[in-house]
Amino acid sequence: MTNDKLPKPMGLYPMTRQVGDLIFVSGMGPREAGTDNIPGLEMDKYGNYKSLDFEAQVHSVFKNVKIALEEAGSNWDKIVDVTVFLVNMKRDFTAFNKLYAEYFKDNMPCRTTVEVNALPSPIAVELKVIATK
Repeated sequence: MTNDKLPKPMGLYPMTRQVGDLIFVSGMGPREAGTDNIPGLEMDKYGNYKSLDFEAQVHSVFKNVKIALEEAGSNWDKIVDVTVFLVNMKRDFTAFNKLYAEYFKDNMPCRTTVEVNALPSPIAVELKVIATK
């Protein structure tokens, strides 16, 4: 599924896929739909970070996941599993946990958080989600 409400995939894969009563959301980052803009990130002309607002990226990722689930006929409260990819665990884990607790206070899916060396664009966080229909 691709549409104008979500950022375009960075490769040949669907944003969501349904198997039985499960909805699988492909790795979802904070990029904005219709652009390559990454909320909370400012880079210089050489591709170096000038400023990073990690929390803005987390809010944007959660927004994108919510839209993807709704477009697939599910919703935020039906998330059963979340895999979190952070590019800097030491710097971002505490802030991520704080925001995660706000968004998931009523729904407590299983969660795995890993640090990765890099993601396919200069983002700091990505989520992989499984939800029920």
